[in-house]
Amino acid sequence: MWCSVDPFSKKDWYDVKAPSTFNTRTVGKTLVTRTQGTKIASEGLKHRVFEVSLADLQNDEDQAYRKIKLRAEDVQGRNVLTNFWGMDFTTDKLRSLVRKWQTLIEAHVDVKTTDNYGLRMFCIGFTKRRPNQVKRTCYAQTSQIRQIRRKMREIMVREAASCDLKELVAKFIPEVIGKEIEKATSSIYPLQNVFIRKVKILKAPKFDLGKLMEVHGDYSEDVGVKVDRPADEVPAEVETELVGA
Repeated sequence: MWCSVDPFSKKDWYDVKAPSTFNTRTVGKTLVTRTQGTKIASEGLKHRVFEVSLADLQNDEDQAYRKIKLRAEDVQGRNVLTNFWGMDFTTDKLRSLVRKWQTLIEAHVDVKTTDNYGLRMFCIGFTKRRPNQVKRTCYAQTSQIRQIRRKMREIMVREAASCDLKELVAKFIPEVIGKEIEKATSSIYPLQNVFIRKVKILKAPKFDLGKLMEVHGDYSEDVGVKVDRPADEVPAEVETELVGA
């Protein structure tokens, strides 16, 4: 009689570790088939992409509308070390921002960080009514939209080109770039709900373990601690039995 083997009996669980930029370092677990012949388990784990809500990474429910992509870069022991691989908004958040009687303005730009990551950043913003405005609508003119779009691109390039990927991710979390755009464009037309809604990584530099360990900061493999035996505890003596005595 043919007996099927449970495929899970040949697999191992690994812990997924997020970079030190985020508050919660352990993202979850992932499954991979054990090393067998020339098929190495760690090679099967590398370059896997995990999509995690920023609310889980930061322990902050207000950030639930952002999705962060993390890519497995290296495997150490039972830990998979990941790095930032992109960002996106949830569909419901984007839908909730789009309303009537206002202008939606979008811009995107390709940028390069100081550590040679090629990114494409997408920005979104909406016009808002001026203080004490009576008119119900707040539509921007085409020339104003063009000026705002130019400003958006300028600020995105300036902010991204002046720092490395780790610092740039730290800017995405509190929406520093969106606030900067809001401030800079207020003289053209007042904006609201300005966000970097999406980030794609187009090109990554060659893998560097030193750089990855820098991103993971205080990462150390959990191997347990040495426990001293209490002084009063004497190891039990093993009685030796003489055979044939």
